Amino acid sequence: MAVVEDQALFRQLLVTGLDAAPGVSVSVAAADAASARRTLLHEGTDLAVRSIDVAVLDVQLGDGSGIDLGVDLRAANPALGIVLLSATDSLDVLLDLPRTITHGWSYLSKTSALSLPALLRAIEVSAEGRSVFDPELVARRRPRRGTGLSRLSTRQYEVLRLLAEGLSNAGIASRLGLAPRSVDNHIAGIYAELGLASGGVVNPRVAAALRFLDESAAS
Repeated sequence: MAVVEDQALFRQLLVTGLDAAPGVSVSVAAADAASARRTLLHEGTDLAVRSIDVAVLDVQLGDGSGIDLGVDLRAANPALGIVLLSATDSLDVLLDLPRTITHGWSYLSKTSALSLPALLRAIEVSAEGRSVFDPELVARRRPRRGTGLSRLSTRQYEVLRLLAEGLSNAGIASRLGLAPRSVDNHIAGIYAELGLASGGVVNPRVAAALRFLDESAAS
């Protein structure tokens, strides 16, 4: 995997912690977007982007946007998972992503309860093509009036919030004390209320998480 972070101490802490985790190896550690592009997108390099499965990127790099870098990396490796780290606490930046590449993007805040286990979970989920949105930031959001999100039942909203945090159906069932079949039914109801359907360009699970961001605001 790759880590691109412009703060030297934080970058070293990330690399040391991730390298010590079972099954994780950091092959690229870069301080800025330019050096990451030289290493990962240079044709013929042994450390080409196609050889990694996840990139952990600071949103605000000294020489550009980590989001723009992530878009370029995904263009070269469509299966790449992206984990964004930011000190701005703005989940809304994910709404600017091209809809065809929204799967596998996660976002964690540096200023909330960022921990190595939380980062490892986001890495694992992103590698599988799903997303994790920072739980503390998600918990602060409330539906905007007049949106599809505001028409969800209380239970449906709880389920969607946990889906946006990256939990699987089984994880949601365990967290809420529900039967797995009940969670399946709630998610089907959420898709129906939000007008989401399977078989489209965007996975409905990813689309539902993005609708959560688009139709809610921090309280």
